[in-house]
Amino acid sequence: MGTLSQDEKTMRLQGYVRVTNNSGEDYENAQTRLVVGKVHILEQIAQLAQRNYPYGRPGRDRMEYEMPPAAPSARRMRKAVDELRMMAEAAPMVAKQVIKEGLSEYFLYTIEGTETIPTGWSKRLQSFDVEGIPVVNLYKYEQERYGNRVVRFLSFANDEEHELGETPIPDGTLKVYRTADEQNHLAYEGQSSFKYIPVGEEVELSLGGMADVVVEPTLMEIKTDNYRFDKDRNISGWDDIATWKVEVRNTRVVPVKIEVRRNFDSSYWDLSRNGQIDAFEKVDLDTVKFTVELAPRSKRTFEYTLRTYRGVRTEDWTRRSR
Repeated sequence: MGTLSQDEKTMRLQGYVRVTNNSGEDYENAQTRLVVGKVHILEQIAQLAQRNYPYGRPGRDRMEYEMPPAAPSARRMRKAVDELRMMAEAAPMVAKQVIKEGLSEYFLYTIEGTETIPTGWSKRLQSFDVEGIPVVNLYKYEQERYGNRVVRFLSFANDEEHELGETPIPDGTLKVYRTADEQNHLAYEGQSSFKYIPVGEEVELSLGGMADVVVEPTLMEIKTDNYRFDKDRNISGWDDIATWKVEVRNTRVVPVKIEVRRNFDSSYWDLSRNGQIDAFEKVDLDTVKFTVELAPRSKRTFEYTLRTYRGVRTEDWTRRSR
């Protein structure tokens, strides 16, 4: 669960573990341990130990040295990990101390104290609670990828600078809320599933489409120019000139930063702009990105004119660009 501050610059991150007992018997005063990461080192060692010698000598039948099935100990390890990962909804519990031990490529979490979980029952245990994590909110518009909606992204890093970084973060689903008023009422912002986040890695989570941030591109004019003719007086080249108006609106009570990407059908183009926009960034051969920052409940409008070179006019563009 992520709870954003009112200005959405920091977030409180709370992690919960759902443990379900489907074993058929009750567990009384049982300790809960969680394996986070990939457990495959023991399996590899077991497989290597059972390979025939010499390992792949030239001239011998390759199939002779194929790895045998995993050893029974490896199967037991996989079964134990699967049992540890079984989780379901239950009543929230008071946060407990979590002891974390690094074991090569994975971590073992030991939750403080013991729990009694009857068969068929679940309990939710709080595994960590960190406040004041700096986050970046970014809104993206790209018609070819997201359609006509603006998609919101939330990013942070699992490192000390972001008040994290001691251990990996297990995969799961993050539900994001925002503190709406001084009484700490919450407003739902969205949710996103994510995979295992190693220490030091940055994550960008999509919170889905937003209705209160709008980008509306409108084609204002289209024409052709600079015709070129071959020796038979047939058209061999020309320019397509399209003028677009883009209106960006923010109806939220907080400022927003929006990336507007526009994709073209050619890599031979020039672009001129005017209106309330400072610059654009060329992302690749056929994509540009406009970055717009809007105050709460405000809007901005800018225009750009795209000149696309066709036929032999691409040769003129190439010579000029060298």
